[in-house]
Amino acid sequence: MNEKVKHNKIIIWLYKNIFAKGKVGRLNDANRENWVKSQVEKIPNGLKILDAGAGELRYKKFCSHLDYISQDFSQYDGSGDSTGLQMGSWDQSKIDIISDITAIPMDNESIDVILCVEVLEHVPEPIKVISEFSRLLKKNGKLILTAPFNSLTHFAPFHFSTGFNKYFYEKHLSENGFEILEINKNGNYFEYTAQELRRLPEVSKRYTGKNIFLSRLLIKLLLITLGRLSSKDKGSDELLCYGYHILAEKK
Repeated sequence: MNEKVKHNKIIIWLYKNIFAKGKVGRLNDANRENWVKSQVEKIPNGLKILDAGAGELRYKKFCSHLDYISQDFSQYDGSGDSTGLQMGSWDQSKIDIISDITAIPMDNESIDVILCVEVLEHVPEPIKVISEFSRLLKKNGKLILTAPFNSLTHFAPFHFSTGFNKYFYEKHLSENGFEILEINKNGNYFEYTAQELRRLPEVSKRYTGKNIFLSRLLIKLLLITLGRLSSKDKGSDELLCYGYHILAEKK
């Protein structure tokens, strides 16, 4: 066998069977969905839940035991302004309430639970969103909220903040009549770094026109290291993580 061909086959085998394996940097979305599911399943049957910024109703499947209402401003079409990361297609034809998230046409204290997943970074004034949630929720009503700690440009031009630290929630939820019951960090510094390393070949191809196939082996070696570091992590999430999951109660 030609030595160059043999060498290339070895590289491809290593890439597919060793270096491409592992979960480090892959669990951002799964972690968040599992947490949301676990919180929604705890809600007693029949309560009214508002899915604010519901998009394509991804979480409706967890709410069959609840009185589910969806809201969104319904101006994103999937392609946006073509900048950054876009979805390509986006179907919001089944949204119940089309409105600005800071002015939802519902009565004061009419909602038992509000679900708001990865939305705050897409609104110009996120503090006003928290104030609106406080208006809508009944006393002792629950807020299930997630947003990124740091995010790349996505859904542009509707991307106004890269993310939020826990101190944002501690200050503004408290000032708007909420008590934080749970604040859960999704991922850590090593996990986030691994996520972006996995994205590097795609970003390189798109923004430089360079295919870094051979460099992927070096990336995978780094991913192995990051996976080991993540397994021994002792608090790097205070520096960087995917985002925060918040459970709060209206006082």
